[in-house]
Amino acid sequence: MKSTTSPSFLLVLLLITLIVILTPTAQAQGTRFGFYARTCPNVESIVRTTVQSHFQSDPTVAPALLRMHFHDCFVQGCDASILINGPNTEKSAFPNRLLRGFDVIDDAKKKVEAACAGVVSCADILTLAARDSVALTKGVGWPVPLGRRDGTVSLASDTDNLPAFSDSIQVQVQKFADKGLNAQDLVTLVGGHTIGTASCQFFINRLYNFSTTTATGADPTIDPAFVPQLRALCPQNGDGSRRVALDTGSQNTFDDSYFKNLKNGRGILESDQKLWTDPATRTIAQRYSGTIRGLFGLRFNVEFARSMVKMSNIGVKTGSQGEIRTVCTAVN
Repeated sequence: MKSTTSPSFLLVLLLITLIVILTPTAQAQGTRFGFYARTCPNVESIVRTTVQSHFQSDPTVAPALLRMHFHDCFVQGCDASILINGPNTEKSAFPNRLLRGFDVIDDAKKKVEAACAGVVSCADILTLAARDSVALTKGVGWPVPLGRRDGTVSLASDTDNLPAFSDSIQVQVQKFADKGLNAQDLVTLVGGHTIGTASCQFFINRLYNFSTTTATGADPTIDPAFVPQLRALCPQNGDGSRRVALDTGSQNTFDDSYFKNLKNGRGILESDQKLWTDPATRTIAQRYSGTIRGLFGLRFNVEFARSMVKMSNIGVKTGSQGEIRTVCTAVN
């Protein structure tokens, strides 16, 4: 395990901090670094220790919180609308039914309210929790611009345009472009699949439904040597809810091995493997996998931080917009 005080780690951390601070979109839309310096100076440490406490008893909350933040930002912007309870809210929509980690955010909010009531939004708490989840899984953290306010609208019908595992690269690129994100952001943010799992039901078609295409009956983009392993985990007519690591061999560590798996035909979701097979995104994935080195290579930790800051500023509500919820599960 790499020491978090090693010279190389500190150099990457310094590089990330400089890049994030100097990125033009970092303090866009009214968010800024040090937003709570006077009104709630301990908010980041409160959120961090809360996430860490839950992570120690259940490490799967890290990818869960990262995914929740992504799903929040892509619908109504990063306004914590994903947290609101109700029969027709975003949380109840099909793409969000398997989201987890809501208890972590509720716990953090309760502790933050005890320290500085009515000051910190649920949207900012979720954004910080996502950053802390990366750091806890041996990734590198980054400075987070704050000042988001909470939305008051949450509709299940607004989730229709969330990126889906069956989307073509062209569709994925367009969905990201609609949010002000480019193809590099797409590849980078999907690289968050380096931690976490997916249910068999979301990729089992790749294992059995290609009988007219390949001798094995599996998706030809899957490494043939990998097919038996996946079929053992996800037998035909088996338990579709069984979870499988999205980054084989490294599901609990935030690193670039996800892209090496794509290179070797070991992407789990169809949409993941397409990042390597489609010319529109392949060069970017190659840069992360180590296939392209030197000047044109990319540092995944560095670029992930940059793209996360861009994403966390999608459609944010600031100033007099929205509200600061008392509890994250309901509007005031």
